[in-house]
Amino acid sequence: MDRRKFLKGSALLSGLFTINPIDLLANDVQRFPKSKRKAKNIIFMISDGMSPGTLAMANLYSQNILGKNTNWMNLYHENKASRALMDTASASSIVTDSAAASSSFGGGFRVKNGMLNIGANGERYLPIWQKFKKEGKKAGCVTTVTITHATPAGFCVNSEKRSAEPEIAEMYADIGLDVMMGGGDEFFNAAKRKDKKDVYGIYKQKGYQVLKERSHLKKLEKGKKVLGVFNSGALPYSIDRKNIPELQETPTLGEMAQAAIDQMKDHKEGFVLQIEGGKVDWSAHANDIAALIHDQLAFDEAVKVALDFAEKDENTLVIITTDHGNANPGTLYGTNATKNFNSIAQYKYTNEYVLNAIHADFNLQQIKDWIFETNGFSLADEEAKHLLDFYSGLEKQEDGLYNYKKLPFKVYSEIQKKHNSVGWISMDHTGDYVELAAYGPGSELLKPFVKNTDLHYLMLEAAEVSG
Repeated sequence: MDRRKFLKGSALLSGLFTINPIDLLANDVQRFPKSKRKAKNIIFMISDGMSPGTLAMANLYSQNILGKNTNWMNLYHENKASRALMDTASASSIVTDSAAASSSFGGGFRVKNGMLNIGANGERYLPIWQKFKKEGKKAGCVTTVTITHATPAGFCVNSEKRSAEPEIAEMYADIGLDVMMGGGDEFFNAAKRKDKKDVYGIYKQKGYQVLKERSHLKKLEKGKKVLGVFNSGALPYSIDRKNIPELQETPTLGEMAQAAIDQMKDHKEGFVLQIEGGKVDWSAHANDIAALIHDQLAFDEAVKVALDFAEKDENTLVIITTDHGNANPGTLYGTNATKNFNSIAQYKYTNEYVLNAIHADFNLQQIKDWIFETNGFSLADEEAKHLLDFYSGLEKQEDGLYNYKKLPFKVYSEIQKKHNSVGWISMDHTGDYVELAAYGPGSELLKPFVKNTDLHYLMLEAAEVSG
């Protein structure tokens, strides 16, 4: 732990420095006091791209529609958690991407956006799950996006490119991670990889159980490592999975979290597990309020799984946070704000599903009928025509991250805003100070304001593991 240092605020603000302040703060790590109790296990939970408004609206929806607080909010109501705000900047920007953000947690150093635990001069920072593996703990990740995506990868590997997912799939096997679950069949399947390498075969040769369906979670063999890849690409959005029967062969985040904990909980040296709600981020990029709320609530179900285990176990530190904000959604003032917001309960599908079903040969009435059927509100004729123009080529197609089919996400979210009183500031990441909660042994180490890198050292301190 001799790398840790504390730079006093007076020095930071003295004006004597002429270097980039982001570089100055990049590896300013707090010195933590010794934890009162050792954490045998650590569960690190990330709702990717969760702006503060996302957390608030998910709880508001849960209260108004489901009649209860979320599990995350109950931690605060019951005064069970330490709480902090966290600075999420990367080494290259006040607005991070998921690779640099996860590397801050995983490697303990801020790196440039797009990098995974690789410093500006080629430094390779040992990822934290590898540190815990060296101490004899089991380690795993579960996510609703590809298991090779930036957030799980940042806890596990070094790579100059977050996009190197085919290579990351192989790195996991080399490291010997114990439980890895999510999507990404295209990075393991010989028929889909450009190099035709059978990466599933590599895992099987190393003794892994390879899971492909939700039902396989109930057939896990104790003591064997697990690779669960349940979809090509990311797993479905939660609201679509709920309402489209053919998508229900994929597991929920809570089900994967429970299976991962059950698989590792009896290991005498303990375990570490990352749980990511990755499609919270994707839905924010699409300005899709139904997708956002339902995936945040699905993440909250996984929070319950982790907390239920931790309360019984009493030796598990649970950290619940995000890696960065995205699009800063929020409820808007107005006479009918509550009624409008509650109308989101009528939404049956994601905007992606709704917009993907519209075709250029639709007439105005067909679009209006489809929107009423799926969202419960009536389009004005000019709104219906504006939407149709995107499909007939009269309007320029929208770009945007994860908008593979160039659907009019932004235009439709602006139409929805009139009916649900939810607004968005952008379709991309934001530099918010974000919410952070910690429960269990080591949670007392949490200061009210931290930087993302601080959590790397907090985990090591809580588990009494040398850095």
